Amino acid sequence: MDALLEPLNRLPDHTQDWLTAALAAGIAVVVALLLHRLLFKALERIVKQSDSDSDDVLVRNIARPSRYALVALALVLVAREVPMLETVWDKVAGFVMPLIVGWMVLAVFRALIHAAEENAGSDFMEDFVARRKRTRLTIISRLVSAIIIFITVGLMLLSIPGVRDIGLTLMASAGLAALAVGAAAQPALKSLIAGIQMVLTEPIRIGDMVNVGGHVGRVEEIRMNFVFIRTWDERLVVIPTANFFDETFENWSRGSERLTGPVFLHLDPASDIDPIRAEFERYVEDHTLWDGRTAAMLMTDAYPESVELRVAVSAATIGNLWNLRADVREHMLAWLRENQPDALIRHRLEVPHGHPKAGEP
Repeated sequence: MDALLEPLNRLPDHTQDWLTAALAAGIAVVVALLLHRLLFKALERIVKQSDSDSDDVLVRNIARPSRYALVALALVLVAREVPMLETVWDKVAGFVMPLIVGWMVLAVFRALIHAAEENAGSDFMEDFVARRKRTRLTIISRLVSAIIIFITVGLMLLSIPGVRDIGLTLMASAGLAALAVGAAAQPALKSLIAGIQMVLTEPIRIGDMVNVGGHVGRVEEIRMNFVFIRTWDERLVVIPTANFFDETFENWSRGSERLTGPVFLHLDPASDIDPIRAEFERYVEDHTLWDGRTAAMLMTDAYPESVELRVAVSAATIGNLWNLRADVREHMLAWLRENQPDALIRHRLEVPHGHPKAGEP
């Protein structure tokens, strides 16, 4: 053994200290990784016995940050016995430790949010309470995640002496700095406040059917800055969150998707309305999409060459209402062509008798 250590003993003391620190750090890292592997193998076996998916998500989320946390803990313990390693660790600990702690907190928080989303229910499109919970969880998740990341980055930067000195200088001139930062961050602050208002007031929720600026679709995702709306033709419309507080919009499923929709028929003024109304009522009563609430036909306007009939029908969901209106429109036009063809508007041109062109083919 002495023969093997003889070359090392001939090295300078400074080099020996560095080699000792590197060897101790290597052993600490290997032991920490082995301990982490054994620990999480046992945790995976335990969570597999559970019926819930939440604990699986928690274990997966904390696997990577906990690995680095154990490595950092092992280095801290070894650094107490190795002065050279302690000197190096003291220089990087202020930067590394906030990163690991922030990462761990963020992983645990996201796992809790995932568990809460699972408890909210999977079929949330038709469930008012589930959509409300899912919307709140989504916005709170993004807001708290942004705060955790901001604090983590701030603590990491404060560990750098030069950045800390700049921060102290800015704090000394806080008035001017606040004005500059406030002017530069006005859009971001507006979006942040709009996101908080979205949680408190809930003008829209994930899964709501909305009409914003002529775009009709389902709210697919709500972020702090933007709201994503999926239209019927599968386009994704991106709208700033602040627009929902600055401009008027329509929410078709705020409390329920039970709506009443119109179908307009423009007919000849000489049309016999009673048979048309009877056929409409007969057809709607037999239709599977009608929910039994509203089925009415009214003459809402009259012009010299036409009259306007507004047919109102209701359905349990927005999708059913759309299809029901399309079916009513198609059926009524087909019935009119077969039973009252004169009710369909035609442009007529009367030519007086004796006109030179009246007899021409």
